[in-house]
Amino acid sequence: MTDLESSGLSGTDSSLIIVDDDKAFLQRLARAMEARGFTVDTADTVAEGMRKVDQKPPAYAVVDMRLEDGNGLDVIELIRKRRPESRMVVLTGYGNIATAVTAVKLGAVDYLAKPADADEVFAALTRDPTERALPPDNPMSADRVRWEHIQRVYELCERNVSETARRLNMHRRTLQRILAKRAPR
Repeated sequence: MTDLESSGLSGTDSSLIIVDDDKAFLQRLARAMEARGFTVDTADTVAEGMRKVDQKPPAYAVVDMRLEDGNGLDVIELIRKRRPESRMVVLTGYGNIATAVTAVKLGAVDYLAKPADADEVFAALTRDPTERALPPDNPMSADRVRWEHIQRVYELCERNVSETARRLNMHRRTLQRILAKRAPR
């Protein structure tokens, strides 16, 4: 009996698309989800993901938020239009409340920070929709959350330090020192 069958979802469509530009992670997660009973298809770009969703909308999806050629939320939105009952999880290396809210509004059932393991992804995909998500075992530290937020604003400002500092209401030199350091754990 596969994990998918033991979750009470046997007999349902087990098609899953995973869209992520980290090829090593994509292959590992695909193998792990196949071992749990899913029929897995993969894509490493938004364009490829959207093409595959257009051809055959999946019952489940795991989509990275930031891909080299665009935003994974575009894939989520297309899946929601083509197959409204799909269960989708968004993965991201940049935790952000605004994007989490957008992902959920577009139909994602959960929003997981990378590196998420296969067990977390499987639990998010198969959890009873009326059940609340469990708090993470290893949540990001407050310093890491702050650093991620600064990085996100910096990227949104097209890596313009002065504009990022202005938007964050922070001195430019302070921001430069933060950006020069490694990410906190």
